[in-house]
Amino acid sequence: MGKRTFWSGIIVGAIVGGAVSLFNRDARSYVKELSEQTADQVSYYAQNPTEAVDGVKNTVLFVTDTIERNSSGAMNTLDQVENTLNKVIKK
Repeated sequence: MGKRTFWSGIIVGAIVGGAVSLFNRDARSYVKELSEQTADQVSYYAQNPTEAVDGVKNTVLFVTDTIERNSSGAMNTLDQVENTLNKVIKK
């Protein structure tokens, strides 16, 4: 019950906050511009689905490569820390 109330409060707060922010003219024009850009992009990718798939594929490959490089570096660092600790403990 508490979880439902919490998430309902979050959703209602977001809706009310969004509605109140639209009283500002700059905010309205920003939302309109952003909506138009989003609609253009959705339309483009609907007409060119292979580009959307290629974009997702390239992003996944980039993220995977980045994770592999960082995990390798982290393992090397941990090995160095372990070696240093072993040397200190043996003294």
